[in-house]
Amino acid sequence: MNIVPTNVPYHSNLLRLNLMLLNRTFPFLNVQIVENSVLGTPIFVVKLGKGSNKVFYSGSIHANEWITSVVLMKFIEDYCDAYVANGSLYGQSIRELYDRSSIYIMPMVNPDGVDLVTGAIQTNTNIYQNFKNIASRFPGIPFPSGWKANYNGVDLNLQFPAGWENARTIKFAQGYTMPAPRDFVGESPLTEPEALAMYHFTQMHDFRLILAYHTQGEVIYWKYADFLPKDSQEIGEKFSEASGYTLDITPPESAFAGYKDWFIQEYNRPGYTIEAGLRRKSTTYFAI
Repeated sequence: MNIVPTNVPYHSNLLRLNLMLLNRTFPFLNVQIVENSVLGTPIFVVKLGKGSNKVFYSGSIHANEWITSVVLMKFIEDYCDAYVANGSLYGQSIRELYDRSSIYIMPMVNPDGVDLVTGAIQTNTNIYQNFKNIASRFPGIPFPSGWKANYNGVDLNLQFPAGWENARTIKFAQGYTMPAPRDFVGESPLTEPEALAMYHFTQMHDFRLILAYHTQGEVIYWKYADFLPKDSQEIGEKFSEASGYTLDITPPESAFAGYKDWFIQEYNRPGYTIEAGLRRKSTTYFAI
């Protein structure tokens, strides 16, 4: 099949339409709405498989990193195609994987921000004007292409209770003391519905491992503070070998309050931030 487009700006309505068609085409696909965004846009989770080994993938927690939604949606489609054909992906039998593992995917954590960056919000609306008013305080950040936050101007990957106070100190020192296109931590952890969607969904499941997809840099960040979950470095090295990405430690200025950080701290299990792809000079989009 060829349901998920990879050559157009991806937005929340296109995601919804793709999920509807995928679900009709592959009835074994489990699609659910777990929360709504600030603007009431559904936040979807897709479940692949029925096994007891549970893992969780997320994308587009940062608005201008929307290409990660395409990556995850295309993976869902490829997985379904392989299941129907009794085939494999990257040498792995999908029927065996389906029986052994459950893969939960939240392909677009921040639909409101994504819609702004990809042009799905009309410029003559109050919603667009609110985004623009926040951005006007930070003229050094290109608008709307530099927007990472949610509709409230809160950076969702700085919303988690893992060194949140440290993140606040760092980001306030950088000038992000109020709602902004990026790097504002919010008034406290977990104030935003999109961050709460990830937080509560994770609490509901016994995930053995999580992957948080971001862009860019072709690097995998695997560590938080002094936590060293069992096999986490070894698994990270396997990811690095398979992808060609560098395995590294998160830079100090970004080392706190992220989803991956909280998962590692809370569950002492492997968690990874995958910075996918590199920006090509010839295009305004990310190429994976």
